[in-house]
Amino acid sequence: MSRPTSYIGIHDDLYGGMTSIGKIIRDAWVFGILPEEESCKGWQLGGIENLIDQVNHEWDKYGCLVSRLPEGLRERHQSIHDEAFRRAKEAGWRGEFETDDEQ
Repeated sequence: MSRPTSYIGIHDDLYGGMTSIGKIIRDAWVFGILPEEESCKGWQLGGIENLIDQVNHEWDKYGCLVSRLPEGLRERHQSIHDEAFRRAKEAGWRGEFETDDEQ
């Protein structure tokens, strides 16, 4: 089975993006790298890799810890990720590993 050449978009991903790429996109929303309306649907792998680099650069400023985010970013992080967890749970997600190939 061949791997897809483009991303299906966070809303069409497993449980609304409860994957590594989905987390990166949500974090990009948190840091204002992407607007929350951007699902990354149709993005090529190179674009996703660039986004990962940008998000990692932002996390490095805070030691990769939510607790070190300034209050506004911390609240935004919690809001965005809590909403993602709520939607995923409604869709049947239980917090297990999202895909076999990520284990």
